[in-house]
Amino acid sequence: MKAKNIRFFSVQENKQKADKKAAAKSLPKGYISAAGKIVFPSVAIEELGIEPDTTRFLVGTDDGKRKIKNLYLVPTDQDGAFSITRSGRGYSLPLELILSKGGVDYSNQKYVFTASIFQHEGSVGYALEILPEQAPEKAPYTGKPRGRRPKDSQQTADQPAE
Repeated sequence: MKAKNIRFFSVQENKQKADKKAAAKSLPKGYISAAGKIVFPSVAIEELGIEPDTTRFLVGTDDGKRKIKNLYLVPTDQDGAFSITRSGRGYSLPLELILSKGGVDYSNQKYVFTASIFQHEGSVGYALEILPEQAPEKAPYTGKPRGRRPKDSQQTADQPAE
């Protein structure tokens, strides 16, 4: 008799996969203040697992780029590293000169960032993607004009035709 080819199943193949919507949790967000500070809300600090009182960071950006679009924060024990300070309801990291030299005009426009976790030389780091905040665009009014007619159109309508 001929030997049969049998495919065996594993236990993992019998489990339902988690919904992608549940897995695609939104990334922690923050903003850049008008004073040039990276502001982390308390919720973002908790989600990222940062100990704000003890953690110090090396701050970096993409090499060879003139304008800052991403900031990278890597925890370190070095003395010359940046530390997070408590401010208001959240925590902030003062980077005024670095941001202004990197082309981020934080004083005239509001910037927001999304934080994600990445691996850097065997340790966990945080990548901040910086984007300008955009106000929602107001749709133009398409309804019927209300109220009095403007003065210039009133005069042309009132003059008798010759």
